[in-house]
Amino acid sequence: MLKIKIKKFSLITLLVMYSTLCFTAPTVGNKGISSLIPSAPQENAKAYILIEANSNQVLAEKDSEKIMPPASLTKVMSMYVASEALKNGQIHLEDKVRVSKKAWQAEGARMFLNHGSRVEVEKLINGIVIASGNDATTALAEHIAGSEESFAEMMNITAERLGMHNSHFVNATGLPHKNHYTTAKDLAILAKAVINDFPEEYHIYKQKWIEYNHIKQPNRNRLLWRNDKVDGMKTGHTDEAGYCLIAAAKDGDMRLINVQLGAPSDAVRTNNTQALLTWAMRFYETQLVQSSTNEVEKARTWGGVEKYTPVGVKKDLYVTIPKGQAKNTKLVSKISTETNAPIENGQELGEVEVSIGGSIISKQPLYSLISNEQGNIWRRSTDYIGKMWQNIFA
Repeated sequence: MLKIKIKKFSLITLLVMYSTLCFTAPTVGNKGISSLIPSAPQENAKAYILIEANSNQVLAEKDSEKIMPPASLTKVMSMYVASEALKNGQIHLEDKVRVSKKAWQAEGARMFLNHGSRVEVEKLINGIVIASGNDATTALAEHIAGSEESFAEMMNITAERLGMHNSHFVNATGLPHKNHYTTAKDLAILAKAVINDFPEEYHIYKQKWIEYNHIKQPNRNRLLWRNDKVDGMKTGHTDEAGYCLIAAAKDGDMRLINVQLGAPSDAVRTNNTQALLTWAMRFYETQLVQSSTNEVEKARTWGGVEKYTPVGVKKDLYVTIPKGQAKNTKLVSKISTETNAPIENGQELGEVEVSIGGSIISKQPLYSLISNEQGNIWRRSTDYIGKMWQNIFA
């Protein structure tokens, strides 16, 4: 049996949408609401996806799970692995990395390292993110794992752990290989992980210029100059992959991530992303609606030391909805009537549903925020009688 409690929310208090590592398409476009929002701009790319990262909501997509070559978007995974190595103390920013012949001879975009020189890890990171240097990426991969092949194994282990189940890497740079592939959806998962897991390093993706060896190079992400809400992340291009881009933008509580794969030109991939970001910011809003530190409500606990057990969510919860639709948003809390002590901290005790315009847009678990041990014999006896009577009248 379930006990249901319904609350209606104001403009300030919305609700809830959270899912882990995979994204769900928005149901806010159901009948009665879809007329408020025009269709997303149609993009000239082989595959793309636009997500709101805080609510894990897909706002637009095309062939987002199609296997595609990622070109230099690969380097976002290389950077994730490097950031973990830094965090774990396996490498340090001040480490001097010797540039091997293989790194020096790397094809494609370059940081212009000298063969045999020793370069700090911090400078290599800038060369990877800003200049998309294949020489810098190879050098850092060799420094971390001993060889680029071993580093690629680390990339694949990390991809699986993050939920990038349709990705496989054979090198650190993104140079073409038949067994080197990913999807737009997987890259959106990766981009979100970079932003959330390493916020102290994310500022690098916004830097517009790098100068090394007396050569000054711009960041190839043109949106950094064109849209002041864009703060990352990475471009890529090969003949096989076409023009690719991961762009991240922030507008209030809204964190947008757009992945473009296989666009026909640099200008098209930039215009595609600008159009989608403008559309999303114009017609949607994201708000924090439930903090993980605050309870949603209390669950009646039979036979416990405490009569009621506070329940809530494990992580801060956000919702992305059409602008102006907050007044139509409702939260329904469903608590199991079989909440018998003892209850462990973090035990699942029910769920919350979010609906807008009568359509459910999310269902999320509710968890105990405390432990509630069994009470004494008197508490257990009186609660047994009370529960019996409640069931009779129910």
